[in-house]
Amino acid sequence: MHYQPTFASVSSHPLPTWYDNAKLGIFVHWGLYSVPAWAPLAGELSEVLANGEWARWFANNPYAEWYMNSWRIAGSATQHYHHAVYGANHSYFDFVDDFNHAAEGWNPDDWASLFARVHARYAVLTTKHHDGFLLWPSHTPNPYHPGYHARRDLVGEFMQAVRKQGLTAALYYSGGLDWTFNPTVIQDLADIQRAVPQQPEYVEYANTHWRELVDRYQTAILWNDIAYPADTDLNILFAEYYNKLPDGLVNNRFTQRFQIGTDGNIASNAFYDFETPEYASFPTIRTKKWESCRGIGASFGFNRAEGPAQHLTVEALVRSFVDIVSKNGNLLLNIGPQADGTLPPLQQERLLGLGSWLDVNGAAIFDTRPWTVADGITDHGIEVRFTHKDNDLFAILLDTPPHRSIEIKGLHCQPGSTLELLGHAEPLTWQPNDNGVQVMLPEALQPSPAHALRISPAPYR
Repeated sequence: MHYQPTFASVSSHPLPTWYDNAKLGIFVHWGLYSVPAWAPLAGELSEVLANGEWARWFANNPYAEWYMNSWRIAGSATQHYHHAVYGANHSYFDFVDDFNHAAEGWNPDDWASLFARVHARYAVLTTKHHDGFLLWPSHTPNPYHPGYHARRDLVGEFMQAVRKQGLTAALYYSGGLDWTFNPTVIQDLADIQRAVPQQPEYVEYANTHWRELVDRYQTAILWNDIAYPADTDLNILFAEYYNKLPDGLVNNRFTQRFQIGTDGNIASNAFYDFETPEYASFPTIRTKKWESCRGIGASFGFNRAEGPAQHLTVEALVRSFVDIVSKNGNLLLNIGPQADGTLPPLQQERLLGLGSWLDVNGAAIFDTRPWTVADGITDHGIEVRFTHKDNDLFAILLDTPPHRSIEIKGLHCQPGSTLELLGHAEPLTWQPNDNGVQVMLPEALQPSPAHALRISPAPYR
């Protein structure tokens, strides 16, 4: 199909099957902010979405990748940290040489092999965050800060390494904020709208960069952030993209009227292939495809102040992932490397824990679709999430049952159905009862964040 530069035409773009099947992606926040790598411990974004205290959030922003903005807020914790460690005369732009020197030791194959090991199917790299620093030597460099980019083509090396492992490679670009074009200090939610650069020079700059990322690197996703300049006709940009890469996708953050909903989703007036709630999920199955993005800790960029208490446990990570997939979502799980590209041990541990769970239970996750309902419960109060693939239903228990015999309420298996526990060779014995289905689990079931039952053929409710 050839797309025309109209909303009606680009809106006919179908969701690519690869993305619907993928379920797990790895997000990478890496840039100048990885040098200071610090933010106060102020909790997760989900908390501010619940209470609406945005001014308090920005003054104590736990996102280390927002270091440049936080440092410029008078009296903020980040400003105090910066003055104590680097001195009041040290500019954020002074981190350029530090980052480029550190990045010389980076091995992109280390990242890509780790992504493959944890069964991720795609990866998204931040090419430019809100500080405006470019991770590639663009043909259109920053007009205000010469040399304000990585010396190495980090983007190109990332794309090559990820694809070599058989993963889909995609790119993030902050089109809505660039503090080198608009230095507005963001101290409350209303400031974000004022901080979006709207001058023609920036419109051309951002559009040219997106086209370069498509033509030079064939990004599988246009993963934009925050907003986009109002004078851009996005239908032209999207039609060009879909005509070049029909299996590409566009996220919902190209909005030209900025608004964050109470669910953490950014409202968009442009077409989009998927929604992107941040540090959030949805309570029920969504018809529109969505992708939850979050850090393993409370920050996307590496925050040296974070410890085990700020990092998701493997148990919480697995259960959140299962919940997201059951509701038609993908998880874009972020890593925040250090300036030299090494991944902190706590982040590696959590990733490998998720990968180990998927070694056994991946069939219940990948290539699946939502069932008629997302959730259920057992007679012991253990929550259940459902996924569906071909003629099989997967009932995923979000804890280890205290007894071998469990009842999954509301399920009605067909006579002759086969039930098995992933990771165990022998079929399980089961019988129907008035409330659902009674299942006998294997003896000495080892504790796990979740246990996946395959039921063939799929039952009915």
